[in-house]
Amino acid sequence: GLETAKALSAHGADVILACRGREKAEAAMGEIRSAGGTGALYFEALDLSDLASVAACAARVVAKYPRLDVLVNNAGVMVPPRSKTKDGFEMQLGTNHFGHFALTAGLFPLLAKTPGARVVTVSSIMHRLGKMRFDDLGFEKGLFINWLAYGQSKLANLLFSFELGRRLERAGSGVLSLGAHPGYAATNLQAHDIMSRALNPVAAQSAAMGALPSIYAAVSPGVVQGGYYGPRSLGGMRGYPTAASSTRRARNEADARRLWEVSERLTGVPFPVGK
Repeated sequence: GLETAKALSAHGADVILACRGREKAEAAMGEIRSAGGTGALYFEALDLSDLASVAACAARVVAKYPRLDVLVNNAGVMVPPRSKTKDGFEMQLGTNHFGHFALTAGLFPLLAKTPGARVVTVSSIMHRLGKMRFDDLGFEKGLFINWLAYGQSKLANLLFSFELGRRLERAGSGVLSLGAHPGYAATNLQAHDIMSRALNPVAAQSAAMGALPSIYAAVSPGVVQGGYYGPRSLGGMRGYPTAASSTRRARNEADARRLWEVSERLTGVPFPVGK
């Protein structure tokens, strides 16, 4: 997220940093300016693991800002110890999917009135581990395996991104829904995984390279509705952006519709775009 913001600001974009705390947001702003950022920088408090915080942030943004050209849904948690969001969801699905679903829904009126607006939802190559456990989304009925829960959350990101694109297309909306993934990039996302931290220095590409697919989805004129973009080399692990592949499960339209309905029901947030 920080590298994406740096690149956008360096090219003159005004960037809203939606962060949990002002102190870290201001530190990030300092880094962005030091890296050559020229656009205006704004802070908005947002905790994606708390739906009340999500609703409040969306309401403030819609009220305060005249337009929203790009929403980058890139916040996330990866393989933490078993825990729950404030609303009782498994932490990874609750933060990575339900939080972003509710935020996008809340911001949609502003996106819809901005010509050429885009929603970029960041998934992961680890969506390949994912399976939607609709009868047990929170892994309550058996062994909790944090990597499988993470895979489910990243699969949910893609199902949402693709379903949003289909609904926008049917509605004749000019908003684009796009997916992206960073490959294997060294970031603090791996804070909870010892093996990833050990491999980062020798196997991972930089965070700046990992941000390129998100930036590509956000600004490239070559993207298409419902597109998915990631690194082009080593099976999507490294390199410059290109069209990425996804699993059959990610392209399952019945699962996507079901997830959409479940997301509206569990978050209590209706999404203002057609079926």
